[in-house]
Amino acid sequence: MNTPESLKYTKEHEWLRIEDDCAYIGITDFAQGELGEIVYVEVETVGETIAKDEVFGTVEAVKTTSDLYMPLSGEVLEFNSKLDENDGDQPELINSDPYGDGWVIKIKISDPAELDSLMDSAAYTELVG
Repeated sequence: MNTPESLKYTKEHEWLRIEDDCAYIGITDFAQGELGEIVYVEVETVGETIAKDEVFGTVEAVKTTSDLYMPLSGEVLEFNSKLDENDGDQPELINSDPYGDGWVIKIKISDPAELDSLMDSAAYTELVG
């Protein structure tokens, strides 16, 4: 299982790459492995400000659909166009490159203090064991 040390993680299996006052968010290698083949990603919250732990979208795999949760409060700035059915339509990037081209959204962080609630790589690896 791949858990890059440069990222932050949540118990809901999202990862974050922090860049200044923004963050890229996706689902972890562990999560995509559990879900199986990703066939569709829906994010209709671009432009909205969403509170920490609220649902910002869904990911659909062959065997299930899962909600995606905001790891930090913030404004959804962008949905990865490569995953969007109206643009790139490559949801399988979450399976093949979860920490790279498979990112899901970019947000502007509202409350930087919430970063303290996130896990580092070691803590996340321990969580998923």
